[in-house]
Amino acid sequence: MTEGERPISRRATIYEIATAAGVSPKTVSRVLNDEPFVKDAVRDRVKAVAKELNYQPNIAAKGLITRRSFIIGLTYERPSPSYVVELQRGVLERLADERYRMIILPFRDVCARRDDFIAFLRSAALDGVVLAPPGSDELEVLDQLDAAKIRYGRIAPQLSPERGASSLMDDTAAAREVAEHLLALGHRRLAVILGDSTHRSSTARSEGYAQAFAAAGIAMDDVCVEQGDYTFISGEAAMQRILARPGPRPTAILAQNDDMAVGAMTMAREAGLAIPEDLSVTGFDDSDIARLVMPKLTTVRQPVFDMAVTATDGLLALLAGEATPAPVMHAHQLLVRQSTAAPKA
Repeated sequence: MTEGERPISRRATIYEIATAAGVSPKTVSRVLNDEPFVKDAVRDRVKAVAKELNYQPNIAAKGLITRRSFIIGLTYERPSPSYVVELQRGVLERLADERYRMIILPFRDVCARRDDFIAFLRSAALDGVVLAPPGSDELEVLDQLDAAKIRYGRIAPQLSPERGASSLMDDTAAAREVAEHLLALGHRRLAVILGDSTHRSSTARSEGYAQAFAAAGIAMDDVCVEQGDYTFISGEAAMQRILARPGPRPTAILAQNDDMAVGAMTMAREAGLAIPEDLSVTGFDDSDIARLVMPKLTTVRQPVFDMAVTATDGLLALLAGEATPAPVMHAHQLLVRQSTAAPKA
């Protein structure tokens, strides 16, 4: 060993803890596993010794004994970078003081490859999984997870939210509010950039827009609608198609997420349009890009971090043998920034 190097510390054993605490190894095991029938004074002494010896549990060995992996998966499909970071932060925050560990399980085209997705989850040796959209709305996937006795938390489900530990937001109400904001400014020539059609959130947000338009006497047939897939590049492409349409161009764009909204803003600027003077643009999510783009984007804050914390909390309750928790509804918030203004006279 060279000068300055420190020896790698060896993992303390329950036998060493037992000797130092003056109890049996069985008592140490009961304390470390939070089992009952241990006196408080003994429990406190054992935990103090374990902390002093920097005891770290061997999760793999524990799994062999209990037939559990102590692994929770987080699965998602093609989200924006900010969205997946908030998902991960939320799950990790809730697991910070738990014996469970998180692994990331990205998967492409859940709806088109349900069987592969199910096999993928079942082969991962999970105790539980947090499902982000669109997997959180695949009822066949839920059936298979139930059959495999894999517990699950669900982020933003639109279908059967009573199944599993569900954490959601009212996408329809949120979309209606942001559409009402543009209508209140005086916009009547409107365009919508849809999200990924396999995500039921896109349908829910479209319904919110339609409700606001109907209240203002505007039919959906009179609104310019282009398909996107929740990516920046699809927002650019949709904006190109909107600008290429004959007739008066829209004065406002409703994009179903922030990445597409910023893609639309980029293409509008290349066409010589000023935002918001010539074109108002709104997004959805309040991801990092909404605050970094100039002008800052008017959008809906979706509490992804809080939803991930709540879904993981409910999943842990299920893993502890508790009853299925009631779905938790999180509030959205409309954030009016500089990308929207009244249309030119």
